[in-house]
Amino acid sequence: MGPSAEPDDRPVETRADARADDAAEGDALPGDGRDETLVERADRNWGDILQELRAVQTGTQIITGFLLAVAFQPVFQELEAYEVGLYLVLVVLAGCATVLGLAPIIMHRQVFGRQRKAELVRAANRMLVALLVVVSFLAAGVVSLVFDVAVSRTAGFVALGTSILVLLVFWTVVPRLGRRRSRTGV
Repeated sequence: MGPSAEPDDRPVETRADARADDAAEGDALPGDGRDETLVERADRNWGDILQELRAVQTGTQIITGFLLAVAFQPVFQELEAYEVGLYLVLVVLAGCATVLGLAPIIMHRQVFGRQRKAELVRAANRMLVALLVVVSFLAAGVVSLVFDVAVSRTAGFVALGTSILVLLVFWTVVPRLGRRRSRTGV
């Protein structure tokens, strides 16, 4: 087990015995080519989620820092009502992203050592997907705000539409292409 693994209280002598116990209990894993128990799978999935959270956290911190710095710039007083409204929506999204990024870690602290890793992984996965949606809208909104302030309102709307289109491609088309390639073995 890795450093973030929770102890398994079952009296298990070997990995093979653990797998046999899991299979006997109806917990056999689907044939994905991995030789792991349910506990090992939960540990691996938790590690994957933590890596993804770290990646998203860095981008979220940069965007949040940018947004917080904007309010203290002299030019902030010159923003139009629409721009201030968009800015405040983005600050709220950045705050939500921060909380969603912390939530799986908070949950882990609450259930640590209670043999609930699989439940934690399912909940953390949902929170991570929500975080990615929020950060996607946050990124599109920041691009729109920058174009609105630096160029024009029209440029801001075009940038927003383009950003949302790119996000839709990455949320829908790219995963489908990946699934198609995995089925063909390419």
